[in-house]
Amino acid sequence: MSTLSARHIPLPRLIPWLLAVPALLLIGYLVLMDNGAVSQTGGYLHELMHDGRHLLGVPCH
Repeated sequence: MSTLSARHIPLPRLIPWLLAVPALLLIGYLVLMDNGAVSQTGGYLHELMHDGRHLLGVPCH
């Protein structure tokens, strides 16, 4: 029979993940699902996200 125990993960090892995961989720939202709701504020940002959709093969029209 094995027992489960919690392991301590040092904070310096977690910091990159705590920064990278929200940034990747935000970028993923902007590229894949935004459709201009947020990125419409600037023409360049909207075009960048639009081209990113085409690059990834996500339909946007």
